[in-house]
Amino acid sequence: MPSAENIQLYLTGAWRMMMGKADGLRLLDLSADGFWNSFFAIVIALPALIVGWVGVANELNQLPGIFGSKLSIVARLAVIDFSTWVLPLVALAVIAPLAGIADRFVHVVVASNWASALIVWIMLPPSLLGLFWPGASDAGAFLSFVLFVLTMALSWRMTNVALGKGPAVATAVFAGMFLVSLMVLFMLQGLFGLAATPQVPVE
Repeated sequence: MPSAENIQLYLTGAWRMMMGKADGLRLLDLSADGFWNSFFAIVIALPALIVGWVGVANELNQLPGIFGSKLSIVARLAVIDFSTWVLPLVALAVIAPLAGIADRFVHVVVASNWASALIVWIMLPPSLLGLFWPGASDAGAFLSFVLFVLTMALSWRMTNVALGKGPAVATAVFAGMFLVSLMVLFMLQGLFGLAATPQVPVE
């Protein structure tokens, strides 16, 4: 587990990469230990994720055709979110040698993990709005859309810096990982009986 000081350093590096600053990459630990430690970002994101799961569970529990208790729904949402976080990275590991980006695979994974933790927190306000002000669904949906577009732009910048192979390659990798995220999301929503969930995947 990385220290609190290192976590702050890695989040700062990821944020600078999301701002398009290449020097942010130098703040990340790209060693073997740094690669595995970057998955601790899931723990950093967990409080914000839980708020989102509870809010979505409250909504889904009122819909016809959704089975199980709220706790069961939260557990299924957790599996879906963790899967949409990790499985696109697994897909990238498979395709990286074929796409000629194997030398930047660690860079992308480490940066993506820490950036994803930041993105989850950026997306927290709509979840809080829905949790404490259920009647503001239209405002929450609009805010979610605005933040989603913003985080997609930030994620693309991070991917571009991490790869260092130009915007065209970054766009292809970003689009591919996003597509895998959607596929995993929709597949697991159907499998777990949560096809009505309004979630958006974490990049």
